[in-house]
Amino acid sequence: MSDSNSAGNGVGGAGGQERPPGGERRRFPDISSRAYEHPADRSALVALRRLSGFDTVFKALSGLLPERSLRLLYLSDSVRVGEQQFGHLHTLLLDACYVLDMPKVPAMYVTQDPQPSAMCIGLDEPIIVVTTGLVELLDEEEMRAVIGHEVGHALSGHAVYRTILLFLTNVALKVAWIPLGNIAVMAIVTALREWFRKSELSADRAGLLVGQDLRASMRGLMKIAGGNHLHEMNVDAFLAQADEYEKGGDLRDSVLKIMNMLPRSHPFTTVRAAELKKWSESRDHQRILDGHYPRRAEDKDASVSDSFRESAGHYAESVRSSKDPLMGLVRDIAGGAGDLGGRLRDTFAGRRPSPPKNGQEPKNGPDEPGPGPGRTTGPDDSPLP
Repeated sequence: MSDSNSAGNGVGGAGGQERPPGGERRRFPDISSRAYEHPADRSALVALRRLSGFDTVFKALSGLLPERSLRLLYLSDSVRVGEQQFGHLHTLLLDACYVLDMPKVPAMYVTQDPQPSAMCIGLDEPIIVVTTGLVELLDEEEMRAVIGHEVGHALSGHAVYRTILLFLTNVALKVAWIPLGNIAVMAIVTALREWFRKSELSADRAGLLVGQDLRASMRGLMKIAGGNHLHEMNVDAFLAQADEYEKGGDLRDSVLKIMNMLPRSHPFTTVRAAELKKWSESRDHQRILDGHYPRRAEDKDASVSDSFRESAGHYAESVRSSKDPLMGLVRDIAGGAGDLGGRLRDTFAGRRPSPPKNGQEPKNGPDEPGPGPGRTTGPDDSPLP
């Protein structure tokens, strides 16, 4: 594998650094985040990127946001990752930035918190924060996927747009006293959370592109769900939970699933694992590994309408393929409505009813009497005397 397309020994590529040590993995020069973004995430980001100056205005107003305070907080009360502190995490960060050809390596901090977690925040320059709980929980390859996940957030601009929209949401909350204002705000918040959840699926894909080890990504997700008891867990059984969660229960369970999901910013862990495995087996993932992916230089020409059509198509396919009882009901209702609409259209257009299927007796239309006693039909199905 050539040096231009694989991450091997040395440090280089991202931010003018040399390549970090690590296993032989493919590198993706000038890769656009559109290559790995979930369709629903990508459509929103493409639209926002086309709003020239939108993020620039909010970056200029960053003093109104808590970003400065957060930077000072982590600088003063956390450990900044570098060659002299958490050197192994520094190496993994450089490697992730090299593989995704990140223009600038973001700052990274380790903060004391037993809860395993990581995040990418900031408007002007994104920073990555990981907790001690996560560092102690994951092995090197699992952590590589997590850091790749956060670098994916940074490359997509999620930190910028999340902060912008959260700021707008906070402004909207201040006018929630307006009649029906709270309902409108909750609709915005619900939509934002749905986007956040899809952006997490995007970042999981970025983590897989960086680590290029599906097993490590799966192990990391299982540990986040079940702790450091990997010898007690099984990937296939874990994925079976996701399948049972999707198709199990009745309509009451479907409603409870929605209620449980609405307040969350992240998808459920088993769902993330199933989604990532599905994407890893997709043609889109293989094309990226083969070097066929959109470039950042083409981002300005990305079509908003095409992105929204792809997003709509994804949701439609999700409904069609879902095993959830509620989605099945939606399909049945949609199919019934389509059948009813087709019959009404045929009636008013004077068309004949659909031919019988599987040897069934033909069904008469609303205004089409069948042949009476002593009557027969001709080749054109019109009554003959």
